[in-house]
Amino acid sequence: QVQLVESRGGLVQAGGSLRLSCAASGITVSFNTMGWYCQAPGKQRELVAIITSGQSTNYADSVKGRFTISRDNAKNTVYLQMNSLEPEDTAIYYCNARRDFLDFWGQGTQVTVSS
Repeated sequence: QVQLVESRGGLVQAGGSLRLSCAASGITVSFNTMGWYCQAPGKQRELVAIITSGQSTNYADSVKGRFTISRDNAKNTVYLQMNSLEPEDTAIYYCNARRDFLDFWGQGTQVTVSS
């Protein structure tokens, strides 16, 4: 059974930083594509960043240069380092794992950026 457990998000001022973590079980993060998605109120869930098994990364244009996705194979954990946060980054952030064309999701964690 795949489980993805995100760390608690939080409230941060604009310009601040926050790091999210996603601890995985039942799936090996280094063998699969892992990602972070976000969903703001009234909007659809959208891609923030992904990291492949080969450690290639891809980012939404809106976060390029500000966010970094990484993983710790020993801890089987994926991270999202968010810098220079903007009020527009306010959303629920979800960890995602993709295996054999199936998507697995964490429970989501709220990130709120105040202006």
